[in-house]
Amino acid sequence: MILRSSTGLILLTLITIAQAAQPSAPEPVSAPLRELPWGQLNFLHTTDTHGWHAGHLQEPSFMGDWGDYVSFAEQLHEKVDAEGVDLLLIDTGDRIEGNGLYDASDPKGKYTRDIVKEQDIDVICTGNHELYHKSSSDNEYLATVPNSHGNYLASNLDILDPNSGERVPMAPRYKKFTTKNQGIRILAFGFLFDFTGNANNTFVEAVEKSVQQEWFLEAIHDREVDLFLVAGHVLLDSPEYHAIFKAIRQVQWDTPIQFFGGHTHIRDYFKYDSKAYGLESGRYMETIGFMSITGLSTGGKPSTQSSKIDATLAAPKFARRYIDNNLFSFHHHTSLNSTTFPTPHGRNVSAMIASARKDLKLDHQFGCAPQDFWTNRAPFPHKDSIFSWLQQEVLPDIVSEPARKDIPRLAIVNTGGIRFDIFKGPFTIDTTYTVSPFTSQFRYIKNIPFDIAKQLTRILNQEVPQMLDIPSDLAVQMPVSSRSQAAAFAAPPPPPPPPETHDYHHPGSASQIPLSEPDDTVLTPGYTTHDAGGPDGDDTVHAPLKFYRVPNVIEARISFPTTASVGAGSAEEEEGEVTGSEPDTVDVVYIDFIERYVLLALKFLGTGYELGDTEPYMRGRSLTRLISEWVEGNWMGDC
Repeated sequence: MILRSSTGLILLTLITIAQAAQPSAPEPVSAPLRELPWGQLNFLHTTDTHGWHAGHLQEPSFMGDWGDYVSFAEQLHEKVDAEGVDLLLIDTGDRIEGNGLYDASDPKGKYTRDIVKEQDIDVICTGNHELYHKSSSDNEYLATVPNSHGNYLASNLDILDPNSGERVPMAPRYKKFTTKNQGIRILAFGFLFDFTGNANNTFVEAVEKSVQQEWFLEAIHDREVDLFLVAGHVLLDSPEYHAIFKAIRQVQWDTPIQFFGGHTHIRDYFKYDSKAYGLESGRYMETIGFMSITGLSTGGKPSTQSSKIDATLAAPKFARRYIDNNLFSFHHHTSLNSTTFPTPHGRNVSAMIASARKDLKLDHQFGCAPQDFWTNRAPFPHKDSIFSWLQQEVLPDIVSEPARKDIPRLAIVNTGGIRFDIFKGPFTIDTTYTVSPFTSQFRYIKNIPFDIAKQLTRILNQEVPQMLDIPSDLAVQMPVSSRSQAAAFAAPPPPPPPPETHDYHHPGSASQIPLSEPDDTVLTPGYTTHDAGGPDGDDTVHAPLKFYRVPNVIEARISFPTTASVGAGSAEEEEGEVTGSEPDTVDVVYIDFIERYVLLALKFLGTGYELGDTEPYMRGRSLTRLISEWVEGNWMGDC
């Protein structure tokens, strides 16, 4: 029986686990585990998977693939049916862009659409990444929505129908349904935050306006509802979700509400009132969120089975858990093993992923990374920072237009364009897309006075964010464990390199840890979440990782006089060691994604540069392609 309420640690020794679903995935590592807090109504939640449906092939803690998740859900469905309780699956968007499985195909998403639809998701909605390009939003409307069989909800999103040209809802605004076993009547919505960066074939209505619409007011006046379920690609503690909460509470003051969020890539839990909570479940298939509610009324069809959960509570009880996406956790939470856990369906989905990876040649090696380079686990500047590597080694080599190669230039790249770390070892086609999945190209403005240009990085990092609502993709997002931790981040001085015992991402690292008593346990580094529910949300007990804030943008100075060519923000510049002559004018070269903000910064500096002053630079060559070419030329050799 899996329905246990204990929150005590279960100490386990490493068991032999059959080869992971993806042949190149590492074996998961044993660790102390907390039980799932099962309830009357239970949820599994994914968000911001960004194409990582093959799992993390260099990180044992997150090595499970989408097929393993299918098996996990199917096994848990069998368990809850036997117990007479319910389980629902939720996905809150950003399923695309960020991994070769999605980005390397032509057209993009050729394989992932079929892979994702194999999971039986009960409520699914849109993220902002599905809307950046007309092609991806059309694919949502023409493929993902029908594949979801009425479970895709779009409460504040319209699209121009690709066939008729008519403006229509992306999907139904809401749906009402009754759970299978308990007969809980649920009214569900699917929202997107107030996003403005979408392509012109989609229309995102401000949430505060949507909750004033007649259809929404009519829906929330339904008195035959046991639970409001709000799924959204929305921050939990945001004006959008507070507006929805307020609108529902004005009509139904005591009906429980469950929010599911996304977008910030963190594990988070938020309390709106004693009967309304929210959960966000990380990023990149690292986390399967688990949520439970006990004490809901069951005004729907009578249950055909007696429940072993006591639902007769004075007030509903909410509980959460963040499950590390690996087979060690899955086996424990299902009380199964490597032989009994995989379902035929799950194995087939894993085989689909392996076949797609083979077709896309994602394991083709460009070079061999000599060390780890971190997005957030090293400060900037630092020799272990991926941004210092870009600034000092890559950008000076790749940012060059033949006709202007001798002209001094500032190359500016937003850190949000770099999505993940580089691990020591093979740098493959897949690595290229996990590091830089976007199609962004370079543009430039010629002959800007250097006295003006040299202030741009400071303005983009300090002033522009105060003047304008900067999109989250401008700067790299910290994979922190909670919203409160994100707010508290600082950038302390560079630490020494992590000790070898913390090198947990490599296959086999720390894989033979005998666990006996808690005081003797050697913990692997990982998420240590502190949220509104306390410090016990993670299913796996880890040693904490340290993350560092990085700037919105970095800058490299190229073809400057030798003594002045160190990148802005480098240790040498901070110590005042950059000397020598400066050019009168420079070309300012930047990623096209930040063009709006570069022009705004120039305006802030008192210049009159406009869009008409910009031109393509290295036409047709994306940052993604240029990084892979640099690796091929500089990191040669076998790993």
